[in-house]
Amino acid sequence: MRSRPVVAPWIRTRLRAAPGAALALALMVALTACLAAAIPRAVDRYEDAGLHGAVEQAGPDRTTVQLYAQPEYGIISEHDVLPATLADQYTKILDTVQRPVVADRGQSTYGVRTANSMEVPDPWIPQPTGTPAQVTLVAQHGLADHVRSVTGRLPRASDPVTASTPEVEGAVSAATAKSLHIEVGSRIHVPGEGRDPLVVRITGIVTPSDPAGAYWSTHPVLHRPSLVPLPGANAEKYWLGALLLAPEAAPALLGTPGTPWRYWQLAPVTSALHAYDAERLKSAVASLESGPALQKVREVTGPLTDADTDLDEILTAYDRLREGVTPLVAVAAVGAGTVAAVVLLMAGGLAADRRRTELALLRARGASLRGLAGRLFAETATVAVPAGALGLTAALLLLPEGRRTYALAAAAAVTAAACAALPLRAVVAHRVVRIHTGREDVATARPSRRRTVAELTLLVLALAAVETLRRRGSQGDELSYVAPVLTGVIAALALVRLYPLPLRRLARPAGRLRGVVAHLSLARAGRTSASAVLPLLALLTALTTAAFGGSVLTGVSEARDHAALLAIGADARVDANEPLPAALPDRVRRMPGVRDATAVSIAYDAQLANGRQSAPLVGVDPAGYAALAARTGLGPFEKGELTKAREVLTAVASPTVAATYGTRPIPVRLQDGTTFTVRITTVRDRTPAVSGTEFLVVNRAELPESAARPTALLLTGAQLNATALRKAAGGAGHVQLRSEERARYVDSPLQSGAEDIYTAAVAAGAGYAVLALLLSLLRAAPERTALLARLRTMGLTRAQGRRLLILESLPQAVLAAAGGALTGWATVALLSPGIDLTTIALASAPSSAGRAELSTSALSLAIPAASVVLVTVGVAGIQAWWSGRRGSVGELRAGDAR
Repeated sequence: MRSRPVVAPWIRTRLRAAPGAALALALMVALTACLAAAIPRAVDRYEDAGLHGAVEQAGPDRTTVQLYAQPEYGIISEHDVLPATLADQYTKILDTVQRPVVADRGQSTYGVRTANSMEVPDPWIPQPTGTPAQVTLVAQHGLADHVRSVTGRLPRASDPVTASTPEVEGAVSAATAKSLHIEVGSRIHVPGEGRDPLVVRITGIVTPSDPAGAYWSTHPVLHRPSLVPLPGANAEKYWLGALLLAPEAAPALLGTPGTPWRYWQLAPVTSALHAYDAERLKSAVASLESGPALQKVREVTGPLTDADTDLDEILTAYDRLREGVTPLVAVAAVGAGTVAAVVLLMAGGLAADRRRTELALLRARGASLRGLAGRLFAETATVAVPAGALGLTAALLLLPEGRRTYALAAAAAVTAAACAALPLRAVVAHRVVRIHTGREDVATARPSRRRTVAELTLLVLALAAVETLRRRGSQGDELSYVAPVLTGVIAALALVRLYPLPLRRLARPAGRLRGVVAHLSLARAGRTSASAVLPLLALLTALTTAAFGGSVLTGVSEARDHAALLAIGADARVDANEPLPAALPDRVRRMPGVRDATAVSIAYDAQLANGRQSAPLVGVDPAGYAALAARTGLGPFEKGELTKAREVLTAVASPTVAATYGTRPIPVRLQDGTTFTVRITTVRDRTPAVSGTEFLVVNRAELPESAARPTALLLTGAQLNATALRKAAGGAGHVQLRSEERARYVDSPLQSGAEDIYTAAVAAGAGYAVLALLLSLLRAAPERTALLARLRTMGLTRAQGRRLLILESLPQAVLAAAGGALTGWATVALLSPGIDLTTIALASAPSSAGRAELSTSALSLAIPAASVVLVTVGVAGIQAWWSGRRGSVGELRAGDAR
């Protein structure tokens, strides 16, 4: 019986033959899949955090949906205000709330309250200006569940309560009791309507468990009384507080003139709000305010039920901010994704090039293209699929928030690209059966017509993308998102076409030099495979992405620095409405970190031309203030421009004031009645002392004594201590630091999250650039090692071998580094007019800060480019050293194909 031959499995054999390559592919796919899956979840996380921050910052009084039912014809029955009736209506109202809005049942509530506050005549309640205090009566469900402690006991109604009940029990918050001098057992007389006053006997003083929660803060008066000013200019005020009754005592409100209303408060669950549901959220809120949901509520509660909330305005404002940030983030995400895709394709192309002889032999022996592609796909998928799953799992664990769908799709796309790169490249390269292929040197190869057409198509797309971005900005269509990437791709293709020219020009002069290293290195660089277009494309795209991302971060940082400088005028300032103490300037100058302190007097409402216009008048010391203006770049001028001639003070003015008064003498009148005359001699757009667009700057020494005393100090220095400065100033002035003002501009996780995405894009661009370079160098490592072994048998020294490998690798590395830096700079210059960074940088800054634009980052241009060159030199040097240690015997085995 004949035994069947044992055939070794293809996949197992290939993986055992090249375990290092399989491990490298697995690591690359895992990292890329992790990055691809993490980006959409990171975007979801910071967008949700921004939305939650906006809702929390607005407060429950604006975000809670308040439904209130006015009495029909001014009449409301006792049955309508009973707890059982309201509870049944509350349950039905909750069913009308449409997702994605989810009501927080722990903070939502219902009850009865008086729409109008009522004066209480009790004389023991404080009356700051002689006006009696007022109270509002509230019978709100769930009081026992929302208090941390109770002094006394909670109010209750043992007997049935009606509109004529003479006395009920009540409670107040601890803050209300303190401000209104209420104690347990106090009796408060609330006016009655057609009856005697209603007596509210205080049985408990409660401390809220969560004062900032919607239960207490939808109507803040429940837990915190307030001093309310009366209309008019007499500055009279009265206390307003809330008396909390038991829900069963709600009918007692019907006997008061406070106009009792039923109400239902629906507090949204903040954690259930998602930015990607913004449109559905606004639709659901609109339905509750004036749509189908409100109609359903009216069927339950009555036709006069209305809704009130600012949640829709908060969602709209947040969505507007998000729409300004999202396109910029999309540019970064597209750039990082393109770089990753190019590197994955490059890895597949290099693997196909490394196995060219093997695949050509298989085709010559009868392997079909479909069978060959299937085997290669299965071989790659065996490594890539588990690696992609591992990367996806890592992303999900690192970022537990966010939608999984996009993360799964991104990781699957990375895995599919990794699996398909090698088979597709092999099919293209071996569609025709060949045994011997001609040389495809980069210096001699001629691009095909198909490649020329493809490159021209990309060029047209790049030009269209750049023009779209410059005209419409980043708010344009999706084509504008790929403008930076396409610019890098076109630059890479152009450099690949130009790369052979210097090699051809340098080859002949190098051949005349003494020694073989220079000529041989150039010859070797020229014999590099024409497939080097992929490494160069990956390098240029990665470097361009890193440069663009670094420029965005630099532009954001510079815009915030400039806006903070405009707001403060120096590194710090001390402001006061009255003249500062005479000893304060010297005391501040001696503080650690303070380099100089410039004293100025500011009259913010100086009357010009007999009161026809007012503008800030700044009195300065010409020498010190001119130095400060020059140092900050805010309206620099010469100190000699502030003088006094013929009883007229010369002034530096803003363009607005100068356009109004020209160079004629202008009478100026201060608040204390002091008058003098100024004449504008110099016009500047800005000045350090004030941030507005209207000002006059004069010599303080020429002002009357009452107007010359300093009211502000402008400080310059490094590492200023805010606490020490405030301690030194005491209560004499308000201290502001430029660093604190700058930090204030980052007031939303949406902004900081977008910056994090760009930081990740810069890091990914630099990392993939180095990875592309390493893959390219490692592909050529066996051939270079064999070359060194052969040349050493001919007398090549180790030092010459090291120089040979370094000089051979340098042309492509230097070309990529220089081209990447130049392309990055050109990309920023081309796209700067269409990129508006104001939303990311200065969402809360004043409009005077202007438009935030891209700013070229020298570090983001130089560091990745220098890294490419250094890695090239380092890898070549290490390879030469390692091959020298191994010796030449193993590399010169007969019949070993290299």
